[in-house]
Amino acid sequence: MEKDWIKVFSSPQGFQAELVKGMLIENGISAVLLSKQSSAFQQMLPGMEEVYVHVSQKAAAENLIRDAGANIENNF
Repeated sequence: MEKDWIKVFSSPQGFQAELVKGMLIENGISAVLLSKQSSAFQQMLPGMEEVYVHVSQKAAAENLIRDAGANIENNF
């Protein structure tokens, strides 16, 4: 991982991390996904998927993630 990148989201559900990464990219925020799952233990233990952004975009990313979470909760 390059210097000055910070984790803004993590989930044991890979699809959730992919959705967050896609949402951030669609909104002009550079985001990368880091999988912390060992292929040797893939069936037994879930790994953690993490989304990272550059520190300069941290606040915007956190706001988008928070707003998306509120929108999801309001639709249920």
